[in-house]
Amino acid sequence: MTNHIDLGSVLRQTLAAHLYSNLVTRPTGRAVRSEIERQLDSVPTAERALAIIDFSQVSMIDFSCADEVIAKLVMNRSAHPTLESYFVFRGMNDDHWDAIETVLERHGLALVVEREGGGVELVGVLADRERRAWEGVKRRGRTLPADLAGELGEPEDDIGETLDRMWKRRLIMRFGDAYMPVGELA
Repeated sequence: MTNHIDLGSVLRQTLAAHLYSNLVTRPTGRAVRSEIERQLDSVPTAERALAIIDFSQVSMIDFSCADEVIAKLVMNRSAHPTLESYFVFRGMNDDHWDAIETVLERHGLALVVEREGGGVELVGVLADRERRAWEGVKRRGRTLPADLAGELGEPEDDIGETLDRMWKRRLIMRFGDAYMPVGELA
């Protein structure tokens, strides 16, 4: 199931301010994250959910809101006991990026980001093998570790561990023994 979550709308609903489009202060970020989590928790008995988190209507975000909305959301949902939650972040611009990049580095996180042209990429903290695996999975679509290992010329066990680690970080999806990029379902 895919949910489109417009952060501008969530912000306005949460603060009851119709013209407000800045994500600033930790309490604001906490309130917005809580509303996003409430929406995700209302997903009817699915085993996995994809949320498109859209920044298009947000003018700016400060460090404390980036920490609450992005870092805590991703960390909390990665550890969710019953629902695999995946995210694609859309509509981020240069005014958002400084705070977001700082938060990703601070927490060792990575995100799937949809760029303006529609393609997806990984940003944040990643090992070289994770970057190569992402590019291979993105190129191949649904793939098995053995097939990707052959393409990359790396041991299957190493690629399998890398893909599993990326799945636990919710950067790729797992279907049985196969993996695919999160953005393919966006």
